[in-house]
Amino acid sequence: MKTLRTRVCLFMCFLISISVFSQEAEGNAAQANNPLANMTALNFHDYYMPKLSNAPDDAYMNTAWVRFAKPLSGGKLLLRVSTPISTIGLPEVNGNVKTLNGLGDMNAFMSYNFVSNPTTTMGAGPLITAPTSTNQALGTGKWQAGFAFVAFFAKSPIFQYGALVTWQTSFAGQSDRESTNNAAFQPFYFWQLGKGLYLRGAPIWYFDIKNDAYSVPIALGIGKVIKLNDTMINCFIEPQYSMLTAGTQPIFQVFTGINLQFM
Repeated sequence: MKTLRTRVCLFMCFLISISVFSQEAEGNAAQANNPLANMTALNFHDYYMPKLSNAPDDAYMNTAWVRFAKPLSGGKLLLRVSTPISTIGLPEVNGNVKTLNGLGDMNAFMSYNFVSNPTTTMGAGPLITAPTSTNQALGTGKWQAGFAFVAFFAKSPIFQYGALVTWQTSFAGQSDRESTNNAAFQPFYFWQLGKGLYLRGAPIWYFDIKNDAYSVPIALGIGKVIKLNDTMINCFIEPQYSMLTAGTQPIFQVFTGINLQFM
């Protein structure tokens, strides 16, 4: 828990330091969390999971994501590519914790935005995951394909909400690895407090259909949006607690991130 306290303290110090550069931009703050926004974006996300179900007490996981999004065809299409860097910590018999680090499986999806206006954005398209992991424990060893659907509603300047739904299954890859079939539902909700400060939640409800495993967390965090020249900077911290789990899944995790939108 010392690591967790350190992360929280560092994040709060970062929030305080950047608030000096904050500008009034409530409209931009509302769009800063739109995953389909017509802006090039670079996001740095981290999930720290100090408590896992069906695992030893000292076991933990950490997954950092680098996500790049690029609108195409005048904003009708959006390409998003995500690269995970994972750490797994497992206790040994002697009491030490052995860590495994490396690249996970990269994924990408292309969204066709069939509804796109200032208050409502909806898109859907194909999703593909490549077996790029540097260690067998960090990936599936399979090519996977499926679909993604995204919706974002910003009819109110105070409250915005939406969801990301994905499904994918394996179709090729290492023959000695288990096939995959999984889905995820990510509701997200944002309550603007003014001056770029907002409350938020974006938990991912994950369902491993093949192995009857799942994780259904709830989340409530806080974020800050500022505009620095032509860049929107959105940083946040969001604790998440899983109401339901089956298999080895996070019971508690902390989601932190910095999103950059280039206007």
